[in-house]
Order: sequence, then C-alpha cells, then structure tokens
Amino acid sequence: MSNTSITREAALRIGLAARELNVTPRELTLALAEKIDLPLTETKLAACSVEILREAMDGDGGICVAEKEDLKRAVRLLWGEGVSGSDLPALDAYAEGDMPGSIRLACASNSGEILDGHFGSCERFLIYQVSATEARLIGMRSTLETESAEDKNVARAALISDCDVLYVQSIGGPAAAKVIRANIHPVKIPQTGPARASVSRLQASLASPPPWLARVMGIAPPSLAQFAAMVEEEEV
Repeated sequence: MSNTSITREAALRIGLAARELNVTPRELTLALAEKIDLPLTETKLAACSVEILREAMDGDGGICVAEKEDLKRAVRLLWGEGVSGSDLPALDAYAEGDMPGSIRLACASNSGEILDGHFGSCERFLIYQVSATEARLIGMRSTLETESAEDKNVARAALISDCDVLYVQSIGGPAAAKVIRANIHPVKIPQTGPARASVSRLQASLASPPPWLARVMGIAPPSLAQFAAMVEEEEV
C-alpha cells in the first residue's frame, strides 16, 4: 500500500467512472483501493468486474450504488472502453522561473492536445507556459471536481486562477465575467484545432503584443511606450 502513484490514463478512467456513478474521483479511488490495492494500474482496472465494483461501493465508505446499469457503464470506463481522452500528451519539464517574461495559458479541451472545449463543459484545461522563444505544456487539469460545485463557473475559474489567458471555443457572458474577475483574459477560438497551433500564434504576438496582451503581460502597449519615449526625449 506504500506505492500510491497512478498514471494519467488510470486517473482518467477513474474520473470518468466516478462521474458515471455520481461520486468524486477521490471517493471512487479509496473504494477501489480497498478491493484491489494500490497502485491502481490500467491492468488492475481492466480486471475490475461489476461485482467487485459493487462490493467496493457498498463498503465501509458508505457509498451505495443501486443501479446495475450504472455499474456496468462505470466498469466499461474503468476498462478503458470509450475513453476519448486516453491519448493525453506528455508534459514538458518546467520549474517556476524557467521562462522569464512568459505568460500562462489555459486551453479548454476534451481530447488529446486539441482546443475543442467550451468553458462550462470541457473535460480538462491544458496549461501552457509561453514566452516569445518557447512554449511548454506544463499541466493538465481535470474539471471533474468542479461538477459538484455550487457555482461551476466560479470553480472552473479558480481551477485556472494562476493563468493569464484562457482559450475556449465558446463561453457565455456571465461565465466570462467570472473568468475576468479572476484576472484571466478569455479569448474565443470557435474552430476546433491543435492547441499548439493557437499557442504558436500567441507566442508570435508576444514580441509586439496588441494592447490587451500587453496589459496581460503587465507592460505598456508598444504605441504608448513609443509615445512615452518621445516625450522623454523632448523634455531632455
């Protein structure tokens, strides 16, 4: 029981199964650990049966699932059947301070490294650290835990509160207001496509940022900076 590591694939399967059973991923993880021991690998999850899952859910944790069809669907997810996000990309190495002058971007996603998510319904946020010279995928944050929040939009904004910019396919007005209140600049990109392509376009604009991006970066827009320089020269 000392080895508690878990792969992204296994975590994804457990998260989706937990949603099917209307419990939290943590509750399901603890329940399964009582039956099949840690670490919860893909091999162990693939051997999970409806009976094992029923026993786990009806254990001392007090989580009871009565509907057999719910259990069947959850078991198939634990096996990996129909798990659309199992092609998750590998993360790039990153430590705070690695990329001076960079900003942090969140991309709403449902599959792989694709920008294809709506703010209120995407399965995860891909987190990129972006500078004028490089871009790294430094995190993937599941939105499963936000489903039980009193205000999902506030919870999702809090999930990416360390980000400067948010790319989504769509976002409603009230949700956008809550994202902006969290000091994140939302940008709609309606067309589905590789997240890296959108990241590259953002990266290219960092050298000479438009006014909104300059504000995000905490610098004066180029035109204002040039004007200030001219004023300083005249005063001299």
